[in-house]
Amino acid sequence: MAEHVDHHLVETNLRHRFEYLAKFVNFTTDDIVMLNRIGKLTASMLPDIVDQIFQRFLDFDITKRYFLMRHFGYTGIVTVNESELTLYSEQMCFRRTTFVKYLKRILRQKVWNDAFLEYLSYVGKIHTRLAGSHSIDVDFIHINISFGFVEHILLDVVLSNEQIDDKTKKSAILALNKFFWIQNDFFSIHYTKQSNTSRFSCCFPNIKIGCSTI
Repeated sequence: MAEHVDHHLVETNLRHRFEYLAKFVNFTTDDIVMLNRIGKLTASMLPDIVDQIFQRFLDFDITKRYFLMRHFGYTGIVTVNESELTLYSEQMCFRRTTFVKYLKRILRQKVWNDAFLEYLSYVGKIHTRLAGSHSIDVDFIHINISFGFVEHILLDVVLSNEQIDDKTKKSAILALNKFFWIQNDFFSIHYTKQSNTSRFSCCFPNIKIGCSTI
């Protein structure tokens, strides 16, 4: 018999949504422990890792343009000339520092309580107009591919470490993959709401395919 999942609670309650996602992809406390181990492994490397990520954003004009805007929480000088924007521009330093803090938190969090789930959700919200910052509304395609690139960088760090045995590497790969799918979903909540295609803040639209409905 299939396990019952309350559709309404998944749509409207962040804790229930997380529990459903975690059970579906088999994300457990063992994965959280593994993320913590990755956090210790990468602690001194995070600034360099983040520099690689943000340099990638600057490699394409379609993503670079977002850093010419005033970001949520940033009150400093904004470089508005694309040719003058570098990894060390004031607004880029602000974003890089913020991203290092984000990675530290997700890799050090030992208990995924409601406050932490709200944090993961809020990180998604501030990339949309829903947080009250109309200057930033990042298209979801860039969010989606950014998660793929960030995961790639972290996986490369794990796989290239010769002091980690193969069993641990496998567990680390699985834990990171599960985490980024969950985080990606917590972003999509707000993009779905912003598009006005859902009934609730945590609801995906019904899509008809042939005779079926997703």
